[in-house]
Amino acid sequence: MTFVVALALSGPAFAQKLVDPNAVAPEYREAAEARRAEQIRQRECAHQADVAKVLPRDRIAHITKCLAEAEAAPHPATASAHE
Repeated sequence: MTFVVALALSGPAFAQKLVDPNAVAPEYREAAEARRAEQIRQRECAHQADVAKVLPRDRIAHITKCLAEAEAAPHPATASAHE
């Protein structure tokens, strides 16, 4: 019984943490920054699915569509940096 309780309480510990670009070697920092940006987009889409109360069976499709739309839309910070 104790094992089950410990496993239930450690569930969030298995979640993937955000990448910290400052914690990696300088030659991998750009890749870490890109990975962190992707993780943030994924979390935002998951949050939108939570707010919209998407059914679990439709959650992956909703998140995939959200990520595709986010990728297709120009990012304000990126767009202004390239001008």
